[in-house]
Amino acid sequence: MKHFMVTPILIGLVVLATGCASDQNQRTAGESIDDDATSRRVQNTLSSDPAYKYTEVKVATYQGKVQLSGFVDNEKQKEHAEEVAKKTPGVKEVKNNIELK
Repeated sequence: MKHFMVTPILIGLVVLATGCASDQNQRTAGESIDDDATSRRVQNTLSSDPAYKYTEVKVATYQGKVQLSGFVDNEKQKEHAEEVAKKTPGVKEVKNNIELK
């Protein structure tokens, strides 16, 4: 009788443990290095922009997808930051989460 109660519990634990384990979204070391380099390229380009210095904009990259966050003074600056990021080598997609002050 005890065996009938323990077996389903053990099976359930095994299913949970293996069902939750997924390396599908893991980055390789090379991808991580590429993403860091892409973030630096976008950040450097934004920082050296002659019109706007983008001192309050942060850049994060995951698998070539760039996320911009932080603050700018107006919509034109926000749009320009997105265009700069899109033109940067290594960028596959841009998510612009920059907010206006």
